[in-house]
Amino acid sequence: MAATDALERRLRASLHELERSGLQRVLRAPAGIDLSSNDYLGLSAHPLLKQRMAAAVCQEGCGSTGSRLLRGERECFSALENRFARFKGTERALYFSSGYLANLAVLTTIPESGDVIFSDERNHASLIDGVRLSKAKRVVFPHNDVAALEQLLTKEPGQKFIVTESLFSMDGDFAPLREYSRLCRDTNAALIVDEAHAVGIYGENGSGLIRPENEVFLSIDTAGKALGVSGAFVSGPAWAIESLVQRARPFIFSTAPPPAVAAAIEAALDVITAEPERRTRLLSRAAYLRERLGVPGTSQILPLILGSNDRAVEAANELQRHGFDVRAIRPPTVPPGTARLRISVNANLSEEVLDRFSACVASL
Repeated sequence: MAATDALERRLRASLHELERSGLQRVLRAPAGIDLSSNDYLGLSAHPLLKQRMAAAVCQEGCGSTGSRLLRGERECFSALENRFARFKGTERALYFSSGYLANLAVLTTIPESGDVIFSDERNHASLIDGVRLSKAKRVVFPHNDVAALEQLLTKEPGQKFIVTESLFSMDGDFAPLREYSRLCRDTNAALIVDEAHAVGIYGENGSGLIRPENEVFLSIDTAGKALGVSGAFVSGPAWAIESLVQRARPFIFSTAPPPAVAAAIEAALDVITAEPERRTRLLSRAAYLRERLGVPGTSQILPLILGSNDRAVEAANELQRHGFDVRAIRPPTVPPGTARLRISVNANLSEEVLDRFSACVASL
């Protein structure tokens, strides 16, 4: 018997169970009209981003060659971080190669043993994993439930952190940031907000849902969604960002992103500033589709909850056959019994396309 025979049987049994329960995932390249990606403003293929990134590759090369604390640092990273800090209205920002790493860095570095993290039950997996890996005590509170959170906060001593998304990626609803800010003032807690699905879209200049009066400690903003590129920023007070530079393992021990990515993100920020109509059009299209489908809310993320895993997969397959790229979302990404289609609107969609899509959904 080979040394891995027992391991193979165990893993095959696990894969079989995923298939049996309708939870098996499939790698599938994009095909058809995009109603599933996070490219909300359509910037991933914008000519300016492509031009700037191509020029930067010719100047800087393809790779950074090491971590930023070794030979991977470039002036373009520092310049981009300074600009993004101004964009968010903070003292400083730090760029990571992914939002997942940024969340792990924050939650495994800043909260320490004896602290308490209060995490929304519907937070993204990267936040959940960061909380689990932290040395702090973790308390999960009911989704967007201010009253329940307030009660939990009063029971815990020590340094406290509230961790939430500002716009939740699977439900398309918003966190009550103003109320959380009040709780932080009342209980000496620090508010950490993931703005992955809000940055680039909301706010007067597209900087997100955080307002100055929210008194947010740190925000995490991805550049791979509305900004159309990749990576993520952590923004906040200079002393907190410096702590990440010195102590965050996902930053210290990761090869820096390709320098050309910085040029593309700079271009994305230029477009967001110069073309505010993209944000207006996106939210107008989202409102149009919500009205057509009878889905309440205001964000660009529309969940069509179907319940069973098989039903969600069948519905997605049917829409794909009609030329619409929609994907089924199933547990553990969402709670059991809430398998759904996650409809993601982007600014490039026309009302005529949304009409055809709505008719297809109605026929399911």
